[in-house]
Amino acid sequence: MIRALSLLALVLLWVVAATITADPLILPQPWALVGPFLRETASGTLPYHLAMTLTRVAWAFTLAMTLGVALGYVMGRFASVDRWLDPWLVVFLNLPALVLIVLCYLWIGLNETAAIAAVTLNKIPNVATILREGARALDPGYEAMARVFGMPAARRLRHVILPQLAPYVTAAARSGIAVIWKIVLVVEFLGRSNGVGFQIHLYFQLFDVGMVLIYSFSFIAVMLMVEWLMLQPLERHVRRWRAA
Repeated sequence: MIRALSLLALVLLWVVAATITADPLILPQPWALVGPFLRETASGTLPYHLAMTLTRVAWAFTLAMTLGVALGYVMGRFASVDRWLDPWLVVFLNLPALVLIVLCYLWIGLNETAAIAAVTLNKIPNVATILREGARALDPGYEAMARVFGMPAARRLRHVILPQLAPYVTAAARSGIAVIWKIVLVVEFLGRSNGVGFQIHLYFQLFDVGMVLIYSFSFIAVMLMVEWLMLQPLERHVRRWRAA
């Protein structure tokens, strides 16, 4: 209920701002976007570009989480590895996303590999940083008890290590999905021929504020659904053992 009221307040603020501006070329009213939105959806153009962007987000998210979790865990568990890789982590954390995107396009080419690689490389350091702290926070008492009782490594990973790391993984996932889709739009804006970012670039060149808003809000709505229907329930699920 509170979320619905908050979104309604945002729409009302939009209506007030559009009324004050009184120029649909600068900021159209929300209801003025309904017709173009329905036409873009009925023609299949909007679903197509949304699907292309979501595919890139899914690939980059999967790769960044897999590699970042593994790297962060190893750095958190082994001090010698952490000393070697920490400077690299600091460099990539402070390297602007735009620089990595441009370099990937220059080195690999204007293709899907470069696009996904650029997004993945931008997110891995953040995931690794969060998981490194999670690995450092592991309770050694639980692992010692598991070893005393002769628990196999696979069961120890599943029942001892992963439950403790789960809050850090979900935190990295929630922050990761929010960052990744924004970087994907920049990647598409700069060097792809489809996707939401490409469409925003197209309508930016045409100075069509309405279509820019339609594509922006459509994708934001999809990502809010992912957040509310997938990530938040997953986070509650992995934290349930702490409340037990």
